[in-house]
Amino acid sequence: MHSVGICGSDVHYWQHGRVGDFVVKNPMVLGHEASGTVIKVGAGVAHLKPGDRVAVEPGVPRETDEFCKTGRYNLSPTIFFCATPPDDGNLCRYYKHSASYCYKLPDNVTFEEGALIEPLSVGIHACRRAGVTLGSKVFICGSGPIGLVNVIIAKMMGAAAVVVTDLSASRLQTAKEVGADFTLQVKNETPQEVATKVESLLGCMPEITVECTGVQACIQAGIYATRSGGTLVLVGLGPEMVTVPIVNAAVREVDIRGIFRYCNTWPMAISLLASRRINIQPLVTHRFPLEKALEAFETTKRGEGVKVMLKCDPTDQNP
Repeated sequence: MHSVGICGSDVHYWQHGRVGDFVVKNPMVLGHEASGTVIKVGAGVAHLKPGDRVAVEPGVPRETDEFCKTGRYNLSPTIFFCATPPDDGNLCRYYKHSASYCYKLPDNVTFEEGALIEPLSVGIHACRRAGVTLGSKVFICGSGPIGLVNVIIAKMMGAAAVVVTDLSASRLQTAKEVGADFTLQVKNETPQEVATKVESLLGCMPEITVECTGVQACIQAGIYATRSGGTLVLVGLGPEMVTVPIVNAAVREVDIRGIFRYCNTWPMAISLLASRRINIQPLVTHRFPLEKALEAFETTKRGEGVKVMLKCDPTDQNP
């Protein structure tokens, strides 16, 4: 292993021992945003060889069920997923993974970019599910790492205007740097007031809203803001039960869609990175050697920077 990013879910498992229905019952290795170098392959592996640099897709189906057959393997109930109990993650020196879910990195794509394909994939999957296309007006709630990758991918898919909201001015500045057209720092506005401000910034109600916080008030704002006939995609995970203006969404035919991780995204992400059509390097703000993992997790917990990256190879600490 070379580079492993720390995700909010990693911190949540560390602090709370569970995320939703996934409960930590035994010691578990964290980490699922990863890249590394192949040192050994199984007898049946033809597309990889020792020395190859690869990005690791953490979700591997255990069986070819109906979801795999329809190309939605992320929904398979028996899927293996790094750092989701009881499956160990890849924040370690050496790690074994299914070769079919290891993707060779082109020479001009760094290990860190390879590790960032995982959060980037959430953006690709969310924007696909939302139907972002040429000329779309998009509202993104939240400017953390997942909000930022959604900004990058929405613009890449042709969005004409993207507005991002957050509590943090520094995170909104980063959103500007990666392509957001408008930013709105939320203080104590009501969800309806946020929706009105979003419409004012865009000059119209957005056809698409991507909600990346899981916060009840943000979901409410997302419904109020989305244009009639538009789509709201729920990416952020918060409390199991939330109160939302469901009648408002229903009578205006606002489609509410969920996403669960991603599927079929690594090849697209690698193509975008290799062609330099997108730049995700600014997302990495902190780097720590594996020995300082606790310090790295504390940094993420405090909400400092954007993406904290752990370097697992003691002989190569470069990006």
